[in-house]
Amino acid sequence: QRVAALPVVHPTRSLLSSPPCSPLTHPSLTHPPPTHPLSPPPDLADFKDDLHSRALLAPVECLPAFEDALKDMKLEQEDAQKILTEDHEHTYNVTFSGEFGANKVTPRCLGSSHLGRLVELRGIVTRCTLVRPKMVKSVHYCEATGMTSTREYRDVTSNRGLPTPTTYPSRDIDGNLLSTQFGLCTFVDQQILTVQELPETAPPGQLPRSVEVVLEGDLRDAAKPGDRVSCVGIYKAVAPRSSGSISGVFRALIVATGVKQLNTELSGPTFTEADYDNITDLAAEEDVIDQLAASLAPSIYGYSWIKKALVLLLAGGRERTLQNGTHLRGDLNCLLVGDPGVAKSQLLRAVMNIAPLCVSTTGRGSSGVGLTAAVVTDQDTGERRLEAGAMVLADRGVVCIDEFDKMNDGDRVAIHEVMEQQTVTIAKAGILTQLNARCSVVAAANPIYGHYDRSISITRNIGLPDSLLSRFDLLFVVLDNNDAARDREIADHVLGQHRFRPAGDDGTTVRDDSLIDELVDDGDKEGGETQMRVKYDARLYGPRVPGAKDPLSIPFLKKYLAFARQRFAAPEMTPEATEAIAEFYAELRNSPDVAALPVTVRTLETVIRLSCAHAKVRLSPVVELTDVEEVMAIVDLILKSDPSAAEAGRASKGNPRDNRTKRIRDDSEDEASDVSEDSEEEEEEDEEGGVGQEGEG
Repeated sequence: QRVAALPVVHPTRSLLSSPPCSPLTHPSLTHPPPTHPLSPPPDLADFKDDLHSRALLAPVECLPAFEDALKDMKLEQEDAQKILTEDHEHTYNVTFSGEFGANKVTPRCLGSSHLGRLVELRGIVTRCTLVRPKMVKSVHYCEATGMTSTREYRDVTSNRGLPTPTTYPSRDIDGNLLSTQFGLCTFVDQQILTVQELPETAPPGQLPRSVEVVLEGDLRDAAKPGDRVSCVGIYKAVAPRSSGSISGVFRALIVATGVKQLNTELSGPTFTEADYDNITDLAAEEDVIDQLAASLAPSIYGYSWIKKALVLLLAGGRERTLQNGTHLRGDLNCLLVGDPGVAKSQLLRAVMNIAPLCVSTTGRGSSGVGLTAAVVTDQDTGERRLEAGAMVLADRGVVCIDEFDKMNDGDRVAIHEVMEQQTVTIAKAGILTQLNARCSVVAAANPIYGHYDRSISITRNIGLPDSLLSRFDLLFVVLDNNDAARDREIADHVLGQHRFRPAGDDGTTVRDDSLIDELVDDGDKEGGETQMRVKYDARLYGPRVPGAKDPLSIPFLKKYLAFARQRFAAPEMTPEATEAIAEFYAELRNSPDVAALPVTVRTLETVIRLSCAHAKVRLSPVVELTDVEEVMAIVDLILKSDPSAAEAGRASKGNPRDNRTKRIRDDSEDEASDVSEDSEEEEEEDEEGGVGQEGEG
């Protein structure tokens, strides 16, 4: 039974605290008790000067003393005889909480210097074994003598005494046969978790590291795959299995004394008074959504509507759980489809740079179980265990899937449940469970023919089933159109970026990316003021539009979106906005202009989610009519802009045909039309050739 003191708040030292985990609870286990109900119990260092440092450096020596003191206090408070007769099998455990200083680590920071010390590990659970009983005391009966004997077993997880052999005896000292009475033996539940470092703290380009955490007793099932946890325990080394020779390389794990689940928002930024002032000033401006969109990816030319939609996706809608248990998702999903070389992957990179929690993957390098969850077999024990996928690890975050069209059909079906119900249901190998995957999906895909074919519909170009397309709230078709003026502007924009040098770069030395990251994130440090805007550079951001303001800095953009998600998470809808959404949905259902995608009830939910997200971006507690009008423009752009219809209209007016339409015509008609058109063009060139040459000369 795990019992400990009330939570203690101290700025610098580790503290004795833990929530009660069983019916046996105590108001306080510290001495003396607090004088006021709201006053915290004293710190360990207040009780004894070196006690707090000894608990961190030598927890194996201190924990048994704490447990014995807890048991003695229990004996003093209640009837000792009743406890000795009825409660003698119960164990008393303590844990610690507070600031651990240098012992607050991640799986990447753990080293040999932490062995034998009390550490606090923060990470995300990726694997979880089944709960299995471990024998701690066996009872044996000898039929020849009629005597009963017991034996205790200790392993690396025990803090009392030396480890004992794991095999129980079959004969006594005299050689008499012993029979094990399994019904009288004492067992304790044991479970092993694999804790991986948080995705947002892992260095880019490196494999994430993980460590095993052993849970015993009432700590079992304290976390499941995908949960962010804070584990307090002792870092110990385990001797390798001997097979003729003993290796000098040991395996290390953490024997947990306490596990606490972390809230995703706890790792958010820290706001200062200057940040509050800048955020409120920006929210009061009328073009706040335009400024946020322009600052999302300023290095990408154009795409203002797509950037606005991605800003709304990062803000998110309102998540609702009705009284009858129905869950209405608030996360938005976006799909970008278009020709190669139109910055789809760069837009995904921009989302990854802004989102506080983002997991990136590709279509060809991902499988269905890799995205959701998998049941794997442990090589050591041979038992089945659950391993979380990318979408479960990105709970309350964003999943970016590039090359979405390269995924197999069977793997794409696995994410249908995640995109709507936001859960992952596993029913394999006797494991039946449901994991949370409350995340937004941002995917980029190429058309089925490589380039977008304007002669066929959007759905045939994409090549995805309607059941999957309807789950995407936002679907943008990005085309590579031939426009001389626009191509010139894009070329100037790209060439200006290649000429750009950051401050302090003389061009003679190669700069380290880590130094650049430190310069960019310097304003986002805890307790520091974040610079609101950056100086406009035409080489980096392109020609400046008259009246345009300086772009917002990336750290400030992160803080603004985090503030909008935390403080305005549940905007309410006004009657005017509700009526406008209903009328807009009815018009879409009966509109002849909507030919790109089918309009379903999911389209209505999309409008609601986008309206709530737009209100959150404005830092408004209510959804007003202006929010709905802005969302109507985005939805009209998605549903009523059909490149195939535009191409058909140009063809009906006699415009030159696209070369990609040749495959749907009859071969004989193609040959006849090509010969006639080529002869006409040659005659025109012969008549006007001299004038053209003089002009060129």
